[in-house]
Amino acid sequence: MSNKRDAPPSRPKPLKRPTQSRAKATVQAIFDTYVRIWQRDGWERVTTRAIALEAGVAVGTLYDYFPSKQALHSGYVRHCIEVLLQAVDEQAVQPKDLSWQQRLSRLVRLLCGAEGAISWFHPDMLELEPMVADQKHQRRAYDELLGAWRCVFAVATDLPSQPSDATLEALHLAVWGGRRYAMLVQLDATAMTTWAEQMQCFCQLAIRTAVLGDDT
Repeated sequence: MSNKRDAPPSRPKPLKRPTQSRAKATVQAIFDTYVRIWQRDGWERVTTRAIALEAGVAVGTLYDYFPSKQALHSGYVRHCIEVLLQAVDEQAVQPKDLSWQQRLSRLVRLLCGAEGAISWFHPDMLELEPMVADQKHQRRAYDELLGAWRCVFAVATDLPSQPSDATLEALHLAVWGGRRYAMLVQLDATAMTTWAEQMQCFCQLAIRTAVLGDDT
């Protein structure tokens, strides 16, 4: 008689990260297929074998990186955060001759998910978090995203002084927390766009008040 306790536990974390261009392309194909199958068939019907078959990679190759679909999900979430941080750097930090208002607007739109389909999120991801993310991983993502706010304002040389860390953290909580709640209640695209526009106005007013002393 089989004993379920004898089965090895499913590893919820990726085994390694791709470093070579070919490996990165393979993992990206796996992520794209993962999203496509989830969107089409739902989370319960996502399997590593189905992903490998549809992505055109060997099952063993997929297992080299993701030994379970929970591990794949963990890797995908990390990938989404990294893509988002890169987009903030490219669109709101690196460009020259942007006003602080333009930088802030780009940052907020990206964090709200209103600036194109950079990455795909689904409400079920919030329920899956306890399986793939410890508190330290949550904190890491939180600190990295908060760091994006600091990077944006560090290059906003048209402001007379920098916003305080307390101000930036409050705005980060408002924007990122709002996005997570909007995902939970599944706001439609129109409502999300309206919310993102309001958050841009809210954040600009907060910076004007905190740095310029202007609450108009």
